[in-house]
Amino acid sequence: MSELDRRQLLAAGAAFSALGFGAIWSRSAHAAAFGAAEPFSFDLLRARARRLAGEDYRPPEKPAPDATAAIDYDTVQKIRYRADRALWQDAPVGYPVRFFHLHRFAQEPVRMNVVSGEQSRPLVYEKALFDYGDTGLGESLPEGLGFAGFRVMDGSGRDSDWLAFQGASYFRTSGESDQYGISARGIATNTALATREEFPVFTEFWLQAPLEEGAPLVIYALLEGPSVTGAYRFDAAQKDGAVMDVHAELFMRGDVPRLGIAPLTSMYWFGENERRQAVDWRPEIHDSDGLALWTGTGERIFRPLVNPPSVQVNSFVDRNPKGFGLMQRDRDFDHYQDDGAFYDRRPSVWVEPKGDWGDGAVVLVEIPTDDEVYDNIVAFWQPKKPVRDGDVLAFDYRLHWRDREPYPAQGVGQVVATRIGRGGIPGGPASERQGLRKFVVDFAGGPLTEMEARYDVDPVVTVSHGEVSNGYVIKVVGTNSWRAVFDVAVDGDAPIDLRCFLRLDGRTLTETWLYKYFPKT
Repeated sequence: MSELDRRQLLAAGAAFSALGFGAIWSRSAHAAAFGAAEPFSFDLLRARARRLAGEDYRPPEKPAPDATAAIDYDTVQKIRYRADRALWQDAPVGYPVRFFHLHRFAQEPVRMNVVSGEQSRPLVYEKALFDYGDTGLGESLPEGLGFAGFRVMDGSGRDSDWLAFQGASYFRTSGESDQYGISARGIATNTALATREEFPVFTEFWLQAPLEEGAPLVIYALLEGPSVTGAYRFDAAQKDGAVMDVHAELFMRGDVPRLGIAPLTSMYWFGENERRQAVDWRPEIHDSDGLALWTGTGERIFRPLVNPPSVQVNSFVDRNPKGFGLMQRDRDFDHYQDDGAFYDRRPSVWVEPKGDWGDGAVVLVEIPTDDEVYDNIVAFWQPKKPVRDGDVLAFDYRLHWRDREPYPAQGVGQVVATRIGRGGIPGGPASERQGLRKFVVDFAGGPLTEMEARYDVDPVVTVSHGEVSNGYVIKVVGTNSWRAVFDVAVDGDAPIDLRCFLRLDGRTLTETWLYKYFPKT
């Protein structure tokens, strides 16, 4: 895993207790240096975030803007944090932690601290912590720059990381297949509004080593932004891909028309459902291919992602959702043919709310893109109640970074593919196909797996406008997949919202497929 990859650039313990407090901070020839000890607890962090919310916002300072602006993508690839100086490199349990260097796309340093018991000490930045290779920066950079973030190394001893925090409030893990892709954020504020979006920043971290084998790494963070401050706790464990329990307490220092809780950020350029946009030689290019929803009433929904002609915001109103996430359901390498980016290995992320989230909506934002280097997909929970200056909010949730949903739907099949083409009967007269678009949706799993081929399964299809015709369902030969096929008469250029699920004798067989189709794309 490289020190820093494209998505990070764009984003714009028990052993300690046995040793005793003094031994934790003792410094050998290869250990990092620490500052003076200070009291620390989540209560103190919460009080600090609350106090900051009552003060004017001050953007983070850039200690050496000219020097760090010169560290471009190619240069930062050559800068390595020295492995033998990683935090907890020789600890009997837990994960070693290495730190990111400042660079052109991350010029504001974040303060790093290490926690033991009820005290913490700041990690002191030194140039000697880094190997600058042939860049010559070791001699020219000033002291006191600070760190851009950190990454957590694999607990098995492999020279690979599985968790990284860097840039604004972004963080991510490499999931079950050891491949970075989708990112999460601490908060989203005013995404896809007429006003400019804010990007609050984790300005300070406190790291606490696992207390015993298999226990999580605990990460505390202070969030600061123009309209919000926050105190966060992350309990992160490398199991089943990665699991992170998140506790966030937010203090509003201004009105926020659109506050996004548990935001996920991903990339979707094109898939099998948008072949007309496939200008690249690879068949599909995306980090995620759909938004999955498990509503408070128990309905399962899957909404394939699209690359729209203009910014699109869709809200799925709900109360106390059981979960939602951006999924990469297609795991077939042959569908991507990319042996460098490995899109077939990109993790899915599932948000599991805890407690009473009340009324609100899962919001999906899709932004047009013409390249794979841009994160153009955002999903988050937006509370229904308006968020005002002075409000205090708290949310708890668990993030699952896995190949597939952690809680598969019971008793219903899933959407596995969406395809679109010209309507009518293939080979039939052109006049009979005019104005028709054919939609083909494949479902698999649940009761469909063992069901023999039959011809009385119904596609239940509704559209926001236009007329549905020629609908039928078949079992795909040689597979356990079932295919819904139907035409829609397209009249005009307005987007069409579509909905489909399979039903047999009044019984629902599948989750609900939702789609937004743009006739002119």
